[in-house]
Amino acid sequence: MNVVLIGYRGCGKTTVGRLLAERNNAGFIDTDELIVHQAGRTIAEIFASDGEPAFRKLEETAIKLATKSKGRVISVGGGAVESKANRSILRGYGTVVWLQADAESLWSRITSDGQSAEQRPDLAGGGLNEVQEVLMRRTPMYAELAHLAITTTDRHPNVIAEDIEAWLEIQ
Repeated sequence: MNVVLIGYRGCGKTTVGRLLAERNNAGFIDTDELIVHQAGRTIAEIFASDGEPAFRKLEETAIKLATKSKGRVISVGGGAVESKANRSILRGYGTVVWLQADAESLWSRITSDGQSAEQRPDLAGGGLNEVQEVLMRRTPMYAELAHLAITTTDRHPNVIAEDIEAWLEIQ
């Protein structure tokens, strides 16, 4: 199983990824968690002290590392798709699944996650407007990269994992 989960922050990549990996005896890597572990700082701290370009370089390195071994479910940060190099690496690794949700649902999930504000930076001023703006910019990249798109709005992570497994079985 070589699966990459993409989508905006709050769409369920980490939760669904862990479930999918566990259900299929596969490894799981969240590249954002890998970056935080290796840097010893939160993503927000990296953005604040070193800037977004430095974070994106760390992200590219984490993606290269995560895709070195087969048999994994990999969850990547929402902005990873903005790099052409990342898109190429991810597409070459395996099946890319875009987890989708509407901006209002994403904003609701982000604001209900107590750790999100501490660990993740605002990219365009914050709030629902940021989610709408950044989602609009990234949507064509998500669509181009994905083999499969699945909505996560009002759906349980187990059902989403089952949908991915069913799709993989018929491929």
